[in-house]
Amino acid sequence: MQQIEAVQRLHLWLETGEGMLLGLGRIQLLELVEELGSLNKAASAMGMSYRAAWGRMKQTETVIGAPLVERSGPKKGFRLTPLGHDIVRQFRTWHKDVEDFALARARELFSWNTSPFFESSPRHGPLD
Repeated sequence: MQQIEAVQRLHLWLETGEGMLLGLGRIQLLELVEELGSLNKAASAMGMSYRAAWGRMKQTETVIGAPLVERSGPKKGFRLTPLGHDIVRQFRTWHKDVEDFALARARELFSWNTSPFFESSPRHGPLD
């Protein structure tokens, strides 16, 4: 058998009967809002429109029943709420745990070398 070098890629998300709850794209959007202080800049960095980003954020907030972002000043800008920070941290922990398990299992089952995917930047474009 030839030597195969595989990279594990997983797309994980959570949804409810009301629709999409969280996925990597929404987490990346939240991280960029915190980093850049602006939903518009975060959307632009991900290659999406402000309207699409706002709609996704509002959908998630509606399903959760609480805001994840708040205005950071009297005029413009956003930051994560404490819940927003918690959601990002919890999702990243869950995502890493699942990826670690899946990687270990792939290495047990397959004869080729499987390595993890390393996210270089959250600015890949919308994922969810």
